[in-house]
Amino acid sequence: MPEHAALPHLRETILFLVLAGVLIPLLEKRAINPVLGFLAVGTVVGPYGLGALAGDYPWLANISFTSSEDVATFAELGVVFLMFTIGLEMSVERLWAMRRQVFGGGGAQVLLSTALITAIATAWGHAFDAALILGLVLAFSSTAVVMQLLSQRRDLGTPLGRTGFAILLFQDLAVVPLLVLIGVMGQKASPDGFIALLAVAAIKGVLTVAAIYLLGSRVVRPMFGHLASTRAPDTFTALTLLASLGVAALTWAAGLSMAMGAMLAGLIIAETEFRHEVEVTIEPFKGLLMGLFFMSVGMGIDLHALLDHPLMVPLSVAGLMLLKGLILFVLLRLMGLSWGRSTEGGILLSQGGEFAFIVIGVAMHTDLLPEPIGHFMLLVVGLSMLATPLASRLGRSLGDRIDAHLGRHDTVDEIGATPAAGHVIVAGCGRVGEMIGQMLTQHRLHHVALDSDAKLVERLRKRGVEAYYGDAGRPELLRRLKLDQARAVILTMGDEAAVSRAVGGIRRLAPAICVVARARDEAHAMALRLRGADAVIPETLEVGLQLAGATLELLGFGEDDVRQSLEHERVQRIERVHEPLVNNGAPVADSASEERT
Repeated sequence: MPEHAALPHLRETILFLVLAGVLIPLLEKRAINPVLGFLAVGTVVGPYGLGALAGDYPWLANISFTSSEDVATFAELGVVFLMFTIGLEMSVERLWAMRRQVFGGGGAQVLLSTALITAIATAWGHAFDAALILGLVLAFSSTAVVMQLLSQRRDLGTPLGRTGFAILLFQDLAVVPLLVLIGVMGQKASPDGFIALLAVAAIKGVLTVAAIYLLGSRVVRPMFGHLASTRAPDTFTALTLLASLGVAALTWAAGLSMAMGAMLAGLIIAETEFRHEVEVTIEPFKGLLMGLFFMSVGMGIDLHALLDHPLMVPLSVAGLMLLKGLILFVLLRLMGLSWGRSTEGGILLSQGGEFAFIVIGVAMHTDLLPEPIGHFMLLVVGLSMLATPLASRLGRSLGDRIDAHLGRHDTVDEIGATPAAGHVIVAGCGRVGEMIGQMLTQHRLHHVALDSDAKLVERLRKRGVEAYYGDAGRPELLRRLKLDQARAVILTMGDEAAVSRAVGGIRRLAPAICVVARARDEAHAMALRLRGADAVIPETLEVGLQLAGATLELLGFGEDDVRQSLEHERVQRIERVHEPLVNNGAPVADSASEERT
């Protein structure tokens, strides 16, 4: 139709939005992992599912994808945003602190898995190049699936969560060199020779990464700081997208992968105070495009291959997970995890990873991997990812039984662990917030500052305060600051609406946390109490009391009498605000307050 010419892939876009906006939420209500939901839906509506029947039943073309190429471009953007958010999770300081777990444990896992799988594939009769690619690809686990499961179980801060994250982090770092290696292997017939091509690619990559990192570190923070000072969310979003896609385009223009550029952009921003605000800004784009990526992955799973090899495919999936699980079990034990948690971690990380679909696709395109083998392995990886949630539950149950029987505990190194729970979040870094932060420091209480004034945040960071840019009225930003692990949140902002939004959002996310808020007046204080604040201090009350006290002393009243009078008035007015709130004549249930008490 003519209108479709003006907007390519309109039907595919609408179909994807229907699936993402309607079907996937229904699957999530049934506790189905969204990543696996997209994989399964992609398999069903893809060219090997309903799309294959569209020739016989034309009406199926309206509810299926007849070619995975229809969404390939958008799926690649999903990978870019995935790598960008992985970069945001890292920083040079964090990588250095976790170097033993990341480069030691993660590196050993990739090398051992690659070596064993390559040897098995070679013994099975595959050419060495194809066997090496399979070994490298299958050594990787699924960051998206594993991190989602750890997050749902609130295990990211546990020894297993930190160690698993370190192994996944090395794999994510190794993806980019792997893509470069595959590209060089595809040119091995060049007269320059394989070693020369690899050396040139390595030198080009190092120089490009160093140049972009050094330049970006000096440009990105001032740019974000300038736009943040305008308080315009649309321009901040535009700059975030520009940073991720722009750096990815630079590395692509230099002959490297866009994935490398996206991760590098995230790594640069991770060093700044804008890290968490950028994470929140990019989340909707990443979620949709990652869903599209996994759906395209599901479209590449040919279930006919399962019918053609009804025994070989399940055995290959089981063999892959068993081999990787054993390697991971040994490494996790050496890294200090207990027998039970090592068993659970080995099973949790034993699947194939999403990047296999990218790397195998490149290998097939460059004729390094025969297409039948490539499609077979894609099916094995996809099914291993689909099996992970069930395998994870079994692994946890088995691990608990083993630890209960042996009575062993984790001795994992705490270097690189997440900050200990019990910090205080101070939202609003003006004179009041800064004074509160200083008093918390004097009492040896770690606090994290948050403010929407970029210059104020920059000044605090220069003083050594852990401060971030962002609006506390966006509770999802507070979640990035580990709201669920904090002891209290103090809201000192002068904006009444922002404080009210923040109190309501915090109560929904963390019902048991203590919330202390600054109010404009007693009416605002009452509104904040109704939203769930534990303690509210009206600023007009204190100003009025101080003015009244100074006046009474100047008029000759005794200092003690004035002090007692002020204290009596203060107690009465604060109790009036903090007295039990009544709803339809009955006290409002405040189970969260009881839990905090």
